[in-house]
Formats: sequence, structure tokens, C-alpha cells
Amino acid sequence: MKAHRSYLLHIIAALGMFGCLISNEAIAQQAGIKRTDLQRHDLTVPGYEAIQVRVDFEPGKAFGLHSHPGEEIINVLEGELEYVIEGEKPVVVKAGGVLFIPAGKNHSARNIGKVKASELATYIVVKGKPLLTLKVEKP
Repeated sequence: MKAHRSYLLHIIAALGMFGCLISNEAIAQQAGIKRTDLQRHDLTVPGYEAIQVRVDFEPGKAFGLHSHPGEEIINVLEGELEYVIEGEKPVVVKAGGVLFIPAGKNHSARNIGKVKASELATYIVVKGKPLLTLKVEKP
């Protein structure tokens, strides 16, 4: 199963490198994590769009290292999530807390609580680029 997942992540990463648009569902609907697209709108700044997504994490579940082609603004709605931003110390954000992820910065998120955790992720990104690029670790 682990080899199959690694192979799948390689395919997704390769598609992302070629600029294919991959839906959030295709990337993120893994066991214990649910992404729900809420809205997507063009901005008055040419070439950019805003996207909002709700992400629900079951206890102990994590979304691995990835980046976005723009900024991500996070509001934790419930529970507590640990975020690891490349080059920084891990930070725990509880319900009501917020976090800013700079454009292109690899990061991950994990539910460290005993109950479901949820975040509202708002992305200000370059239009037409894949929203999410997974960082595939070499075996």
C-alpha cells in the first residue's frame, strides 16, 4: 500500500510540474482528511484569484509537505493543528487562531488532538497554476 501511495504521489507531482490543473479532491481526499471547496473568485489584481477551502482532519491525521503558488491564510475553526513550515519550528494553532503561510513555502499540517480539527484556508494565488504541489520525498 505504501509503495502504491508513493507511486501515486510521484504521478501527481509530475502532473503538477507540467502545469496541469488538478482538483483539490483528486489530491487531498485521503483517509481521514476531507477538503471542501467553498468559493473561487478572480481578483482585481490581474492574474490572481482567491480560493477558500474547508479542511477537516480526523484525530491523528496529517497532510504532508506541500506548497501553493501564492499565500495561504489559515483560520483554525475547531480542534488544534500542528503546522510545520519549512525552515521554521513547528507551531500549534488552536480553534480561533490564525496562521500565514508565505507563497511557495513547503509546509504540512497534523491534527494533534483527540477530536476532529478543521481549518478555513484562504489562498491568494496565481490563476491557472495548480493550487497544490506535493513535495515528494526521495526513497
